[in-house]
Amino acid sequence: MAKKDYYEVDGDKLKRLRRSCPKCGPGVFLAVHKDRVSCGKCGYTEFLKKK
Repeated sequence: MAKKDYYEVDGDKLKRLRRSCPKCGPGVFLAVHKDRVSCGKCGYTEFLKKK
């Protein structure tokens, strides 16, 4: 995915569509997988709860 696809323009505001990594900060987004979200830069991972 291109970096531009992580944002949405709503009027004059910019909305981020993905969560940012809490360790790396803004601009580094978490990849969404089936059972987790993870950062490709530092390796931070959060596992999603099973439904």
